[in-house]
Amino acid sequence: MDELKQLVDDIGRRSYDAQFGKRRLPEVFDAGLWRNLEESGLTRLTTEQEAGPREVAVVLAGLAAHAAAVPIAETDLLAGWLAGQAGLDVPAGPLTVAIGADGVARDVPWPADAAVLLAARDADGLHVGLLDDPQATSGYNLAGEPRGTLSYDTAGLTRLDGAVGEELIRRGAWARCVQIVGAFDSALALTVAHTSERVQFGRTLSKFQAVQHSLAAMAGEIEQARAATDLATAAVADHGFADSRSDYAVTIAKVAVGRAVTPVTTIAHQLHGAIGVTIEHPLWSATMRARSWADEFGSTASYARRLGRWALDASDPWDVLISCP
Repeated sequence: MDELKQLVDDIGRRSYDAQFGKRRLPEVFDAGLWRNLEESGLTRLTTEQEAGPREVAVVLAGLAAHAAAVPIAETDLLAGWLAGQAGLDVPAGPLTVAIGADGVARDVPWPADAAVLLAARDADGLHVGLLDDPQATSGYNLAGEPRGTLSYDTAGLTRLDGAVGEELIRRGAWARCVQIVGAFDSALALTVAHTSERVQFGRTLSKFQAVQHSLAAMAGEIEQARAATDLATAAVADHGFADSRSDYAVTIAKVAVGRAVTPVTTIAHQLHGAIGVTIEHPLWSATMRARSWADEFGSTASYARRLGRWALDASDPWDVLISCP
């Protein structure tokens, strides 16, 4: 695992250094990074390399920490897995998933840079198929990552049970939690470095007690989010994404990570001052990714309500709060 972390860090850092100062809206697909990931066997770890969630988590978090402009989670964990469930062949290269309902799929990641696999959810189940030349509107999230909207019909698509759709959302929610923690780590490292180097009134910012308290609060929020995400990773690794225990653990992680986004990003920008809000500064790429990803595959509030319903329906709500229901 340490060797994998080092490999991902080396690849991500080279891409990060090459893109430094070149960020723009929307983000441009990093073809060089994708080529390096493919050559290293990191783009399809679960579908071709038979790796598990723990290895995938290392890749997702590591690349998120370097603001990688590629659909790494979408290609393998989501589209590759879903295509396997439907018995579909998919092309080589980057993939993405368009999750839709009522004929419209919104916020499709990287629609112009990846082959699009449609996952249409309705009362009859999940309809899956590879789209030929999809016409998606152009847009992007807060971090500048491309997002699009497209219309579709379900004629000729493969029908799967609705439970597959639920697992797809769970996989995406878990992936975003892992990626957000990776972005948090980047934001913390940048903030610690800035406060250790910036001098005001004859001493570095990190010497001021208020700054120390803010850094401690930021680190505490991150570690709480990491603990919940690590629990979810252990659950999906031990039981699989379809298991109810994984469902519970991912729900907890989505709530914990989502609630940490505001304090972590706010403190990071406060301690950086005005420079941290510019697109050229690396902090912007980390914090805006965290804010954008928090609302994907279900909002923090929706998962909190779900956890609350479980507690209300349980014979002993305490069991829901301290263990798997």
